[in-house]
Order: sequence, then structure tokens, then C-alpha cells
Amino acid sequence: MSEPAEVQQALSTVSQAVGPLRKRMHITWILDRGFDDIAVWRTIWENKDHVVRRVYHTERLVAFQDHARQWQKGDIAQAKLHLRPLAHAETSLEVQRGKQARPKKPPVVVELAACPLRLTYESNVGRPGGKGPHVTKPVWLVQVQVLGTNWEPWLLITDWPVEDEEQAVRIFAMYRQRWAVEDSFKVTKQCLGWEEVQLLDLRGIRTLVAMAWVAAGFLSQLGITLEWAEVQLLAKLGGWVPHKDRSPGKITLMRGLRRLLDMLVTQAILTDAATQPGGLPPKIRALLQGWKPPLPDF
Repeated sequence: MSEPAEVQQALSTVSQAVGPLRKRMHITWILDRGFDDIAVWRTIWENKDHVVRRVYHTERLVAFQDHARQWQKGDIAQAKLHLRPLAHAETSLEVQRGKQARPKKPPVVVELAACPLRLTYESNVGRPGGKGPHVTKPVWLVQVQVLGTNWEPWLLITDWPVEDEEQAVRIFAMYRQRWAVEDSFKVTKQCLGWEEVQLLDLRGIRTLVAMAWVAAGFLSQLGITLEWAEVQLLAKLGGWVPHKDRSPGKITLMRGLRRLLDMLVTQAILTDAATQPGGLPPKIRALLQGWKPPLPDF
């Protein structure tokens, strides 16, 4: 199966999974530059869903509204010249400024600008059997400029209207949520990239993955709080002492995950040794004081 076919299959699978939600809410797909593909958006729009996505192909042909509000033909790079400032917003973002030795996560201000576009595409693009009739979709180009940095502005395209300050901030907030998810993936990749994971059995991997996501959700403020018993367990494994004015941070939770991984690896090695002919050596068995391997998963 080709990569585009795999993407379409993934879109179909996820779309079916969230299908029941469409009866009571709008579904918005928040996508990175790797999905700057008309065939992807077409499939999403056919399901009456919405898109907020990062632009990769600034050479894509569109119609855009100039400063005189007249429609012109060109590409996204030309449309950038006709963006209209709409809003400022504040968020925290990991940036490295001046002579800082390492990146920090201070509050930053972003400037938001937008202009309307018309995107014309063939309804059967990327599918066998023909290109299909042309469809014109109204969308908006949104620029996010992080002030006080030398970063290139981020360009987003969405089919949600972006005509005033409130709507611009809303689209930025949607894409900002994706950053939190990326931060969560970084935490879990850091945890699950450890070579020792290869030594775990299925139960150990499930436990570690679940606890890694708990830590990631807590650090990224995705609804997991210190009241969760799992967060407190990881924090205590990492050496945290409960205090009303001090929450565990990333270093503490990652240390807790590391110690959990060490325990699970030890358990996996002992379980394997216990199932070998002769079992554990007598002195090791005596040291473990009656330890028995866990029951297998079925």
C-alpha cells in the first residue's frame, strides 16, 4: 500500500471512530505541514469536518483578496502580501533568546493576521478513476508571527472564518493545542526510546506506556492533575516530597519513570530466569523472599 493510500485509510479509520461525536459538535482536524495535501483536506471536507493546518507549499495556486478587497489569482506566497492584522495573543513557548545557554519557556506575544482565499481543486484528486469536477472552497490564510524572535512566521490555512480578533485568536488557540500534544509525544518518546524497553513483556510495556502518557498529560496540562494517584506515584518514585506549594516537574517525573522502568526490567529478567530449568538460583530466591513471577496476560 502506498503512503497516500495509508493516509487515506487512517483518515477513514479516525473519521469512523469520531462519527458519533458529529451529532453534537463540530470536528476540526489540526494538521502539520506533512499533511499539506489537497487529497487529505478533500476527504476531511467530504465528511463535513473542518481543518486547521500548517502550510508547506507556498507555491500553491489560489485566489486571494487584496487590500482593496478585489479577488486576484496567484499563489500563497503572493497572498501573504495582503494579510490584514487582526489580533495579538499571549502564550508560553520554548524559545532561546540572546545569550541564553539553553531554551526557556517564557510568555511570548504572537501577532495574528489573515486574509480570505479561494481554493479550487478536483473532487477526485488522488483517487483512481479520474480527477472529477472542480470544487471551489472558501478558506482563510492565517499568519502567526512570534514577536521577539527571529523565527519565520507560521502560515496556517483553515476553512473556519477568520474575519476579526476573536476568530483569529480561536484559530491560534486550536493550533496551540497541537503544540501541547507534540510536547506530550516528546516526553513519551524520551521514555519509550530507552533500550531497556526491548526487555519488557507485554504487561510491562503497557504499564510503562500508560504511565508515560500520565506524565506527559500532567506536564502539558491536558487535564491530568496532581490529584491523580498515578502522578503522585511517579513523583514519589522520582524523589518528590509532597508540599502544598511545590509541584513535581519534568525531571522528577522522568526520574520516576526511569525507576519504574528499572523495576519492570528487573521483573522481566527474573520472570524469564524463573521459567528456565531449575528456576532461580537458591540464594537469589532466598534474597527475594518468596517472590513469584506474575501471571501471564491472555
